[in-house]
Amino acid sequence: MRLSRRKVLAAASAAAVGAGVLAAAALPTQALAAGPESTYLVLAPNGQSTAKAANRVAAAGGTVIANYSQIGVLVVRSTNPAFETAVSGSGVDAVASTAGLGSALDDGATVEVTDPAVLQAAGDATGEPLAGLQWDMAQISVPEAHKVTTGSPNVVVGVLDSGISSTHPDLATQIAKDKSASCVGGVVNTSEAAWNPTTSDHGTHVAGTIAAAVNGVGIAGVAPGVKVASVKVVNDDGFIYPEAAVCGFLWAADHGMRVTNNSYYIDPWEFNCRNDVRQRPVWTAVQRAIRYSQNKGVLNVASAGNSNVDLQHKFIDSGSPNDNSFPVEDRTITGACIDLPAEAPGVVTVSAVGPTRAKSYYSSYGQGVVNVTAPGGDTRFRTLGASSTLADGVLSTTFNTVTKTNGWGYKQGTSMAGPHAAGVAALALSAHPGMQPGALASFLERTADALPCPSGVYNPVPRLQGYEANCSGGNRNGFYGAGEINAYNVVR
Repeated sequence: MRLSRRKVLAAASAAAVGAGVLAAAALPTQALAAGPESTYLVLAPNGQSTAKAANRVAAAGGTVIANYSQIGVLVVRSTNPAFETAVSGSGVDAVASTAGLGSALDDGATVEVTDPAVLQAAGDATGEPLAGLQWDMAQISVPEAHKVTTGSPNVVVGVLDSGISSTHPDLATQIAKDKSASCVGGVVNTSEAAWNPTTSDHGTHVAGTIAAAVNGVGIAGVAPGVKVASVKVVNDDGFIYPEAAVCGFLWAADHGMRVTNNSYYIDPWEFNCRNDVRQRPVWTAVQRAIRYSQNKGVLNVASAGNSNVDLQHKFIDSGSPNDNSFPVEDRTITGACIDLPAEAPGVVTVSAVGPTRAKSYYSSYGQGVVNVTAPGGDTRFRTLGASSTLADGVLSTTFNTVTKTNGWGYKQGTSMAGPHAAGVAALALSAHPGMQPGALASFLERTADALPCPSGVYNPVPRLQGYEANCSGGNRNGFYGAGEINAYNVVR
């Protein structure tokens, strides 16, 4: 049994919640016949201007809606059904329609904590009322780190996600509104309404783990002294399209963010294959965007995924695409296929563990792929009548997109592990301001608590098949990378 990257099967799911101009006449007449409007990525040759490409777009009956000249990528819309053929030529390195290339967000399952009695009784009544329920913070030594620093407001973490609730009492003071924007559709919109959540509280939950305020309300984040920026890349249908991800990486890079958190993957195929003609331009565009952000001083943190697969080895993907755009097909995943952005060079990839510090049943893994691990929650025993409960998920801030109310609740997934690592990276930058992305990534690994591989075949749910996994490596291994992140170690 394979778990979807986007939907973790847990008991919590049941709970409440400038070049030459080309003449149009040179194009075939039929190329300009109107059809449904589609979105395309048009790439200029690496390192070259987008001017020629833009001219070809116009001549082929397209409209440039975003020009990311920094990396030679245009986001284009056209009703010409032959646009891809018509636009190809000098000045255009690659072109691909992004129709059907959206991937649904791993939204997790929210269990809301709204009972006033619970809010008052849990944790320290003089501090954060729900702090006593945050096993994840204690596990990575956050309380000890806060005695040294809670983070610097000069450090901004970009949350590339579904938006952050700007009215949440634990987040309202934490958001860098001047650096927040929506990138949905590949086009920047800086209005506050645009970057707030509309159909998912995933980004709000992620933001709370990173930087929920110490204010006597709710919870505290890993780095409550830093700021978060909402970079919305998820549309109202819950999908992340490549043009939105490209926009998000560039927006973060050009607006001074030092860390981004990416709890998603790009494409309905969980693994993007460079040897696939249709997927290669997407792979190239995203790689350019990530490389650009790294050169601007950004460390990108990404979740490993919730499919319980070994990302290091070949296997058969039998669950893609999963957005109903094409029939599901069996594909052999080889070294030409990678999970974007998690497997892009320079990205810190994070697997998930539960309260026992063992790999969460859903977490993907892979030696040489996973850099570190972090708390993501593990409620696997709930349906088996054992001791684990919903509280073995990760508690953070929530937003009910139907009632438009803020709250706190549990989710689980590598989507929850990633922001713990992003928060620790923000603490490290606060303590060591001049650290560059490569050094910071290495620092997170060197200060992590090593976790050894379990012996034999690992199956956290022995009465159910499909959760088996094999861990390879020593102190640095496929399940945990260099180990579990440690907030105190990066600041002391």
